[in-house]
Amino acid sequence: MTSSWDLYCTAVVRFQLDAAVVELTPAAPGTCAGVLPPAATVHVITAFNPGGRTVPRDVNAHAQAALVAEIDALGLRWWPAAGGDFVAGHIEDSVAVAGLDDRAARALGRRYGQDAVFTWTPGAWRLLSCRDIRTATFGWVARTHSVAA
Repeated sequence: MTSSWDLYCTAVVRFQLDAAVVELTPAAPGTCAGVLPPAATVHVITAFNPGGRTVPRDVNAHAQAALVAEIDALGLRWWPAAGGDFVAGHIEDSVAVAGLDDRAARALGRRYGQDAVFTWTPGAWRLLSCRDIRTATFGWVARTHSVAA
């Protein structure tokens, strides 16, 4: 059986950046190709399905709105994002946030019941546990797709 951590390690994240969607896929460590992150460090955080439990869509939407409101209250720049397995159809709304360090990103994820958050930098794609000190480091490939007008 595949663990949640293993699934997070293969998650694809799509970012809405201006008039394009950037799709980031994990790659072998050291591989960093395509569009660079919109800030030196971008953390990807969701409030969906806290504790790994599937909850009703309205509960997820309410939690996600609270997360966005907290990020707005902190005065941080953010972009809409979604992550998961786009082939299997398990996708969670997320936010890509600039201006946090890893400790703060983990704490924010933990407040919303999350197992982990992602970090995208020019040199790596990392998975950071919100429950312990575990970290997984990957490379990345980021492809841009135009948004239909």
